[in-house]
Amino acid sequence: GLLSVIQRLKGSPEQELRIVLLGLDNAGKTTLLKRLASEEVSTITPTQGFNIKSVHSHGFKLNVWDIGGQRSIRPYWRKYLGSTDLLIYVIDSADQKRFEETGQELAELTEESSLTGVPLLVFANKQDLVTAAPTAEIAEGLSLHTYRDREWQIQACSALSGEGVQDGMNWISSQIMKRKK
Repeated sequence: GLLSVIQRLKGSPEQELRIVLLGLDNAGKTTLLKRLASEEVSTITPTQGFNIKSVHSHGFKLNVWDIGGQRSIRPYWRKYLGSTDLLIYVIDSADQKRFEETGQELAELTEESSLTGVPLLVFANKQDLVTAAPTAEIAEGLSLHTYRDREWQIQACSALSGEGVQDGMNWISSQIMKRKK
């Protein structure tokens, strides 16, 4: 858009960041990615493998890797973590039967040496559903308060409606600005 034209004229290259988007299957990762890319979200099919999209936000080019969350794919997540600048973890807030499973996956991820100190944004997705757990309950269940080696944020959202997504992107922007200083 206009911002990138202005930046080219000024000669200041847009900074690129690598963001990995993970979570269990059916958490809403691909819907969130399409929402971030301003694409249609009415028809989404489960991700078999991965999707990559470049999203421009706050003067940055965010290369977002959306990796499938099926149990058979999860062992391969670690192969995509190198050079990650930020981890987005998406949780289906209404699927309380899987909170323990998603918590275990997140805990294992944050122990990966390639993610040491990498900021973590947890999108508590599907908050538009009446059965959705509140973010405070999810944060407690995931023991986020014990993550002392990184900045983290939990953000209520609905990838379908877009509510709360921009708030999460604003937090990402603040993390990027902190790291630039």
